[in-house]
Amino acid sequence: MAGSAIRAIHRQQLDEAEAYLAESEAALREAQEAVVGFPRVAYAGFLHDAEKEYAEAALTAALVSGGKVPGHADLHVEAQAWLNGLAEAASELRRHLLDRLREGQAEVAEGLLTAMEDAYELIVSLDFPDAVTGGLRRSADALRAVLERTRSDLTTTLLQFRLQAALEGKAPKEP
Repeated sequence: MAGSAIRAIHRQQLDEAEAYLAESEAALREAQEAVVGFPRVAYAGFLHDAEKEYAEAALTAALVSGGKVPGHADLHVEAQAWLNGLAEAASELRRHLLDRLREGQAEVAEGLLTAMEDAYELIVSLDFPDAVTGGLRRSADALRAVLERTRSDLTTTLLQFRLQAALEGKAPKEP
């Protein structure tokens, strides 16, 4: 459901995205409740993955809309799942950014890049062992690569937009 919510966000089908997000949250709450009293199951990684996926979808929705970014307590997920979900959500912004560029929405794309950079800065500012952060360093490395490719693509496209505008507005007239 979380993956479906993200795909709906990219298609700009916000009502559908909200419905999938609500289903994802309901399934997560059911799983969280099912493992209460079973710490070996609760901390085996299954629940962490589900929390991360839900956080990724919720954070992607917030980042794309420019709304308030919910914290881990707001989403009722562990902090490490939230952080890894944030890294994944920031990577998801690349697709949305490229879609907005194709539509000529350069300002929106620049705002999305800023959101990606802010997420990356937060993530790399945390200096804790991977055992504490749930492998966040690997997620940060992957996000850095996505961020650099995205910055390059956005810069190239913006320069092309400027060149096109200059050619259209200042082309020499035939005598």
